Amino acid sequence: MSSYEVVQRAIEFTGPDRLPVRVEALGVSDVQHVDWKQTGTGDHHFRETIDEWGCRWVRTEAQNMGQVKGHPLQDWRALDRYRWPDPDDPALYADMGERFAGAEGKYVTAGIFMFLFERMHALHGFQETLIDLLLERERLESLADRIVEFNLGVIENLSRRYGNAIHGFKLTDDWGSESALLIDPRLWDDFFKQRYQRVFEAIHAAGWHVWLHSFGKIDALIDRLIAVGVDVLNLQQPRVFDIPAFGRRFAGRLCFASLCDIQRTLPFAHSEQIYAEAELLLQHWATPQGGFILSDYGDG
Repeated sequence: MSSYEVVQRAIEFTGPDRLPVRVEALGVSDVQHVDWKQTGTGDHHFRETIDEWGCRWVRTEAQNMGQVKGHPLQDWRALDRYRWPDPDDPALYADMGERFAGAEGKYVTAGIFMFLFERMHALHGFQETLIDLLLERERLESLADRIVEFNLGVIENLSRRYGNAIHGFKLTDDWGSESALLIDPRLWDDFFKQRYQRVFEAIHAAGWHVWLHSFGKIDALIDRLIAVGVDVLNLQQPRVFDIPAFGRRFAGRLCFASLCDIQRTLPFAHSEQIYAEAELLLQHWATPQGGFILSDYGDG
């Protein structure tokens, strides 16, 4: 089977002939990601950068993406002078076709970094966003809808330009702490469910699988994510769950892109413990027909 077939069959539970692998840190991947000109966090070599939404990212000496410290819409009064990014700007897609080089036979993904909730609190502030979900509902709904419209515009542009050359669409929204969801699941249903479903329907209409990355203990959200159309769920902290019990609930219902825990296991455990955890994940989260992609965090 080609790399594309192996990944596609794992996602759709139609029997890949081996385990799909996406370990870009080691240069081994059945998946090729093609970016449009989303600056995301900006160049990590700089202590401070501004992303395409005007959010200011700050970094320490540690090599990582950094953290948003400047929220352009922290004060609602800034809306009057805020410049929204334009998903129809042709500059966003200039030279993107060149990034398909080497993708022959592979499963190809595009995507949006900081899909909805993450983009909301990057723009408005984390504490402010949580508070205004309750106290400034109308304003926060307006903000969420502008973000959704931008995302739909990107999906439409990518679909029109590249269509079947893309197979999956990756999104990021971290929803969990180490112990629970960040908001009440009923509030997620009330505020986020329909907005998620609208974007996921557009992705499926383009002929692509929906890939979602989310950190934390989000088991209370997974039934909801399945219901709105997530095909692949990227989890990098399996040890926040009871791995066998988690598998009994969700294995076979969606595909997991995961690996041994990147916080607790890979940095600290001995090789025997790493092997044991890998075996545990395959035993309980995969099925004989698929449902598992060995996938790293993308940050070696």
